[in-house]
Amino acid sequence: MAQRYDAIIIGAGHNGLVCAAYLARYGLKPLVLERRPVVGGAAVTEEIAPGFRASIFSYLMSILHPRIQQDLGLRRHGLEVLPCSDMLSPLDDGDYILFSDKVERTQASFARFNAADAAIYPEFDRHLNETANIFRRLLWETPFDPTKRDWRTVRQAVGFALRHRRHGRKLFAVADLLTMSAYDFLSEWFQDERIKAVLAYYASIGTFAGPRTPGSAYVIMHHIMGENAGAGGWGFIKGGMGAITQALAAAARENGAEILTDSPIREVTVVGGRARGVVTADGRDYRAPVVVSNASAKALFLDLVGERHLPAEVVRDVRNFRTFSTAFKMNLAVERPPQYRCLAKAVGDGALGDWAYPTYVHIAPDIDYLERAYDDAKHGWYSAAPFVTPVVPTIVDPTLAPAGKHVVNLFGGHAPYRLKNGDWQDERERFQKTVLDTVDRFAPGFSSDVIAAQLLLPEDIERIVGLPQGHIFQGELALDQLFFQRPVPHWADYRTPIRGLYLCGASTHPGGGVSGIPGYNAAREILRDARRRSGMGYAAG
Repeated sequence: MAQRYDAIIIGAGHNGLVCAAYLARYGLKPLVLERRPVVGGAAVTEEIAPGFRASIFSYLMSILHPRIQQDLGLRRHGLEVLPCSDMLSPLDDGDYILFSDKVERTQASFARFNAADAAIYPEFDRHLNETANIFRRLLWETPFDPTKRDWRTVRQAVGFALRHRRHGRKLFAVADLLTMSAYDFLSEWFQDERIKAVLAYYASIGTFAGPRTPGSAYVIMHHIMGENAGAGGWGFIKGGMGAITQALAAAARENGAEILTDSPIREVTVVGGRARGVVTADGRDYRAPVVVSNASAKALFLDLVGERHLPAEVVRDVRNFRTFSTAFKMNLAVERPPQYRCLAKAVGDGALGDWAYPTYVHIAPDIDYLERAYDDAKHGWYSAAPFVTPVVPTIVDPTLAPAGKHVVNLFGGHAPYRLKNGDWQDERERFQKTVLDTVDRFAPGFSSDVIAAQLLLPEDIERIVGLPQGHIFQGELALDQLFFQRPVPHWADYRTPIRGLYLCGASTHPGGGVSGIPGYNAAREILRDARRRSGMGYAAG
């Protein structure tokens, strides 16, 4: 006999857990089914070598929103945010540029290279933050369908316009970020190619794009909207990123949610155009009037629901949703952190403040470096000189490694999901050496300090945590895949063409990153629908 719940959530990634926690908080009894033996999705902490634990996929916290942290009591459930140093960008000549959330520190660093760029930086910072505040407000919106003419949609559109009417004067700034390349956008402000690269770097993180790709300017904004301490709002989590999802799971369970691991889904049960529940790979049958997918839109529609239950245009649009990834991750157990050639100079200059070591580094010394890395991938091969983000969480969290040893996370690009005229089985070791050689270029001898290495290519990320083609955002953050077109036109409000079936993952607005906002927004819409159906007094959050 089928077991019955108020809602079934597919996937115990952070958004699925956020959604479950809010549904349970407002009186529903949800069941969360996770394919893997551990909860967390891409926010997990696992052992990579005896005594060494790493944040396997996502590795820094930026946009886990304080509202969600407070609502769900995550600090009470063990969440502890640790500081991250200002971002250091080593240069080939042994020098460095510093990027800080303290304007005067960044300005002083820029002044060493270009006086005009330093002088204009405070104005640029104000402009970027004013625009970021608009996007921060948009994060919580439910996208409406602008092609509909029913009264409900009209009310949504009018309400949206009224809520954001005071931002009208910033419309052109928003349009610039959504359409311009990172390079063109930054060139309106800065002259020095090294200084431009400090910010253009963010436009390449997790995306199949270069700094000169139209629309890449928005990705800068997506990465620096965090509201935690550190350059761009970044911070470490004590115990690794898995501590976030463990805290979320504890909050969900406290409110009455049930979570089962080792429970891959075979199909979503659809009867008469309505979702009725799910069947697991081992034949367990669970029923609920609401089914919510934290899996990607592609996995839900094409694998778990099936084309026969969907309109042809939805099938076409979801197939065309771009997910091709070129991002890679390496988790290293090491004898010591990278010893950058610029480190002694940075410490001697007092650039690191109270820090003796930079926990957060970007390796990409200028714009051309970033563009060449993309060019290699654009033509079907991995970057001969990839951009790399080395972070060292064990500087602030020694619990992750044996005494005196360290964990280093390397994230970067580009390593295409599929190679043209090549095979990753043949190229994996060569690419790993390429990445380590890149770090050695700025921190000589680092590769000789590596005890163990875990390389995750896009196909590995897809296989392990189900991100389509290994895309860390479940889909490109491009203008045609944002807001009321994410994941597909007409179905961007967390609902789907199947009644009772919802999406709550990163392939919905506002996209990827460990924010929890898609899960929150989806829960709000589910509760609204439940209230309309039954007249029950569910709060919307």
